[in-house]
Amino acid sequence: MLKHLESYFEFSRLGTNWRTEILAGVTTFLTMAYIVLVNPAILSASGMPLAAVTAATCLSAAFGSILMGIVARYPIALAPGMGLNAYFTYTVCLKMHIPWQTALGAVFLSGVIFLALTAAGIRQMILRSIPHELYAAVASGIGLFIAFIGFRNAGLVIGDPATLVGLGNIRNPTAILASLGLILMVALEVKKVRGSILIGVLSITAIAWALGLVHWTPAPGGFHALAATAFQLDIRGALNKGLLEIVFVFFFVDLFDNLGTLVAVTKRAGLISADHSIPRLNRILFADATATVFGSLTGTSTVTSYVESTAGVMAGGRSGVTAIVTGLLFLGAIGAAPFVGIVPPAATAPALILVGSLMLATITEIRWTDPLVAVPSFLTLVLIPLTYSIANGLGFGIIAWAVLHLATGKFRRQDWLLYILAILFLARFIYLGAS
Repeated sequence: MLKHLESYFEFSRLGTNWRTEILAGVTTFLTMAYIVLVNPAILSASGMPLAAVTAATCLSAAFGSILMGIVARYPIALAPGMGLNAYFTYTVCLKMHIPWQTALGAVFLSGVIFLALTAAGIRQMILRSIPHELYAAVASGIGLFIAFIGFRNAGLVIGDPATLVGLGNIRNPTAILASLGLILMVALEVKKVRGSILIGVLSITAIAWALGLVHWTPAPGGFHALAATAFQLDIRGALNKGLLEIVFVFFFVDLFDNLGTLVAVTKRAGLISADHSIPRLNRILFADATATVFGSLTGTSTVTSYVESTAGVMAGGRSGVTAIVTGLLFLGAIGAAPFVGIVPPAATAPALILVGSLMLATITEIRWTDPLVAVPSFLTLVLIPLTYSIANGLGFGIIAWAVLHLATGKFRRQDWLLYILAILFLARFIYLGAS
């Protein structure tokens, strides 16, 4: 039996073994386990039950990672995506006043579109049409967006009627603990400690409890808690409200997130073909799309590939067994659902700030000396956090790219799909301005 599995996962060709793959899977889990604490903290702000979202987070991460490992045979783990969960809560639910059930319906529809476009090969065409620099700008902009939310939750940044935002009271216990948590997490990152973010979150939680700053009432958790969100999505409501814009953002941003993760992980693992293509790309995209549909059914935002998978690759992971091990650990983490409510904002805020800062690494991939690249990238990067909307930043970047290339005679016929996307975004802004 083991021999057949080793043959299926190509252990011999990849130069790996069971011990290495299992350790790599554990490493990946440790580096991304913070999502079990952070994702519910973000989504619960939309009114979703905390314990249920925690169970849904674990179950969707387990399903997506195991599916990726078995079907695509890559060491890539999946979980509800950072940035998209913030968009789900703070833009769709709180800013647009869309019920979370309807927002889940939009996530489901985006997943169905993922599957349909993947089957038709269109999703791959869209991936190839987007300039790499704009992808880098989107990733960095989302990083700033996430960090801004973290600063706000920590009380370090507050609203100010005169200047829009200002510095909060740094003597506030939440701000002090959040600052301490950030220092601890960064120190652990520098020392290459696995699970640094999770250790930091748990440490600050312990300190907050010791100081009497947390007030918690145990809530039911585990698989039973899923009943509060599982199959509660409102697909008809999403269609009736005309949430095509939201569905488009969930779909489009996940495309960017997936592309960067695939390139980062496969490059680090040496799995990219000689012609720079990614083998079994369709299977990777199928696993991602299916996981998003599954996640919406259980009660969480868009599920996507995690760049933290590179940690497992660095530990030697090369096959899908790494992702399967990570998925099994997420499955076991469902038992933590009743205890997640004990984690205060002071503990999760520094995790958001650190994750946001790490996402800015892609900013170096932008050619800042070329105005045709720099201006669209800058608009994307800055307008995502300033307008509190990934859709706005993404739209302005694509429109600026298309208009500037047309104005300077740099238009290329092979970029036709990019210009169609620009027209769609422009129509969206005109529609929003008239409403």
